[in-house]
Amino acid sequence: MASFVNELVNYVYFDKQSLLVSACSIAFNPLFWNIVARQEYRNKLLTNLFGGSSRVACYGLAATIFSLGIVRDLVFKIAIAEQPSHPLLETPYVKAAAAVLFLAGNVLVVTSTWSLGITGTFLGDYFGFLMDEMVTGFPFNVTGAPMYWGSTMSFLATALYFGKPAGILLTVWVYIVYVIALRYEDPFTAGIYAKREQERAAGKKQN
Repeated sequence: MASFVNELVNYVYFDKQSLLVSACSIAFNPLFWNIVARQEYRNKLLTNLFGGSSRVACYGLAATIFSLGIVRDLVFKIAIAEQPSHPLLETPYVKAAAAVLFLAGNVLVVTSTWSLGITGTFLGDYFGFLMDEMVTGFPFNVTGAPMYWGSTMSFLATALYFGKPAGILLTVWVYIVYVIALRYEDPFTAGIYAKREQERAAGKKQN
């Protein structure tokens, strides 16, 4: 196994600037939306910028995150295009597996967005748009973070389809970045809902 990994690493051109740019883009996106969303929650940063409308501000952040995602994906494709392909990855079986992986990943992303809606998907909790109940149906009965893992699967699928070890390396980086992001996001979001429940309980006592 170690020898196979070393063999793949030999097909990665670490001196290519595009590889570093892609890695930075992957790390930047969740860092950006977490910082901005927390500033919104604490200081109403975006709501104030959008004239006091939290909903317009939330949709503005959603459009920004979506656009940054497109840029990140384009940079990723440019980066792996400048990298060599490995012969062992250039087989019909690998391409077929990549196609299945890409389809499954996009199903997770699309169904997650459909279940949560725009505000639920793009950090609406930080703007005060809280869901009445936790979504437990598909795809959330498969994974707690279908948007993140579906995206990771799509990265890996692209890397495998084009037979790029550098793409696999970047996918590992995507996974690491998302794991770190979830460790910050999940407790914070849970705290937002816990505060809502405390306020509801206090309101009932007063009544």
